[in-house]
Amino acid sequence: MSLITFLRIRPTESLHQLSATTRFREGTTAVELAAPTPDDLNAADEAGLLVLSADREAAAAGFIFSTKEAEATEKQGLSRWRLTAEMSVDHEAIVNAVSRVQPRFLRSSRSEVAAAAYVANLPGVKDTAVSTFVDDVSQALTAVGAGATDLLLRDWSTEGIGELRDALADRQLVERTALPLGIEIDDARAVLPKAIFKAWLNQTDAGGAARPRGAWAPGLDMEIPAPLRRISAQWQDSAWTDDVQEDGLLGVSPEIAGILTQSLDGVPPSRDDIETLFGARGRDVEGVAWAADQLRQLRKGDPVTYVVNRNINYTNQCYFKCGFCAFSKGPRSLDLREVPYLMSIDEVVDRSVEAAERGATEVCLQGGIHPEFTGSFYLDMVKAIKAKLPDMHIHGFTPLEIWQGAETLDTTITALLADLAKAGLGSLPGTAAEILDDDVRLFLCPDKIRTAQWAEVMTVAHGLGLGSTATIMMGHIDTHRSWANHIEVVREVQRRTGGFTEFVPLPFVHMGAPIWLQGKARPGPTWDEVVLIHAVARLAFDGLIDNIQASWVKLGIEGGLRLINSGCNDFGGTLMDESITRAAGADHGTELTSEDFIEAIDSIDRTAVERRTDYSLRSDVPNH
Repeated sequence: MSLITFLRIRPTESLHQLSATTRFREGTTAVELAAPTPDDLNAADEAGLLVLSADREAAAAGFIFSTKEAEATEKQGLSRWRLTAEMSVDHEAIVNAVSRVQPRFLRSSRSEVAAAAYVANLPGVKDTAVSTFVDDVSQALTAVGAGATDLLLRDWSTEGIGELRDALADRQLVERTALPLGIEIDDARAVLPKAIFKAWLNQTDAGGAARPRGAWAPGLDMEIPAPLRRISAQWQDSAWTDDVQEDGLLGVSPEIAGILTQSLDGVPPSRDDIETLFGARGRDVEGVAWAADQLRQLRKGDPVTYVVNRNINYTNQCYFKCGFCAFSKGPRSLDLREVPYLMSIDEVVDRSVEAAERGATEVCLQGGIHPEFTGSFYLDMVKAIKAKLPDMHIHGFTPLEIWQGAETLDTTITALLADLAKAGLGSLPGTAAEILDDDVRLFLCPDKIRTAQWAEVMTVAHGLGLGSTATIMMGHIDTHRSWANHIEVVREVQRRTGGFTEFVPLPFVHMGAPIWLQGKARPGPTWDEVVLIHAVARLAFDGLIDNIQASWVKLGIEGGLRLINSGCNDFGGTLMDESITRAAGADHGTELTSEDFIEAIDSIDRTAVERRTDYSLRSDVPNH
């Protein structure tokens, strides 16, 4: 299925704060200014708009040049993905301009689209898209028929865009920003001015396409943006929101349908297939979710599990500086929103006892890496809990904590994990994974352990009989490629050890995260990306990891329930005092009760079942 992109753009002679904000609220993502003034650019920055300009010295996102300016543009050395060439009546001049500068877009009038397409398709021209303004669906179809692959929409309504999508049903219609799809974030960070980079991040998803409009983000107590009868929130027009999602693969693009059919036949997607699935949009997202739920039904049936547990975050002090973390605190001398704390081991034990009295079968121990911690702290904590509560399952200590603990004791991770297992540790949480792709980790958490170190801790732990979860945190500076790489790392560890009990996607909660506040990350994943990370996980881990968890802490009860019908079979834990996500700005609560889980799961006509950490069912309470 061929791709047609579109840009919602408004040419204008000038810009001020009110007009910029109004344009952005109406859905426009870019304005075109021939010669923007500093006031124009400031207004655009404040509103979150991107600017295209003919002035190549301006602080704009992208630039438009004529054939007369081709030589100067070439010498200026601007990134080609920022450039648009204007079609010329001089055929040789435009061929010269396109072949030398290789702009990503060649803009023409509607009457010149065929001539522009001829140039764009000459051997040696790199993926240059023919771009033209269209005012209605009829003009758009004519332009596409003549060879246009990028449509410029000026003041189109949501309903009009929906009509265009339906009229181009044999093509994939994707909204872009002022920049093309697929821009490498490292390239954008290197060349875009800070304010423009921030605006671009806030406008885009992990594929570089324009995000659907709306304020929803993980962690916010807001209604899920997908209509009740659909799972994808890709479109907002009535033809989409009022329609009913088709079951099965009807209407799914051939490439995606082929991967899904193979998956349903028992052949999990390859690493490259996984990356392709993450590029699904609209109806394709719903096809992926449907296929994932078929596998969920086949492997796990209808029960939805949960565990009664307590999260004990024993310190918020940490000497690692992860850009995404709003929980950890440095020394008291810094300007902090919260006071740094460190629980004593006795306090951790007391909280564990309280959890047991409230029916918990697990305590989850995670915290910052305190500068005074050694591996002995973790050992002493486990021993103290087990002395009071010999039957309590201790799910604790991330691979980072294990690595740091072993290093501070001048011992091996094997020796420390063996000592922890002997002391009573039951399993490890799979956090500190973030994204298991070192190209991303080098910027996201540069002083943290690398992918291979995380994998080694998990491999050793599994070899010692300690199970673990696996997680992914997505929606910040990551891409479809990094998600696929992450899943492949987890699959490879699981093929070797079989020690992962579940996979838990953790959508990035951006509101209080330093990396977003500094304008260096996206505002979390879109809803469709949330659906895809769970659904694709079900397909990718088929035969390896049976349990896919929906995080109510990140997504709320409603969000979790929507995912239960998209391949997930587990709702996570009651948590009792979860605080890391709240520190990042989430509105969702710190605790659910068994009754809350049962009521929620009953509402979708599924059966709630309490489990233990290892997914064995709890036998001393009735099933529901």
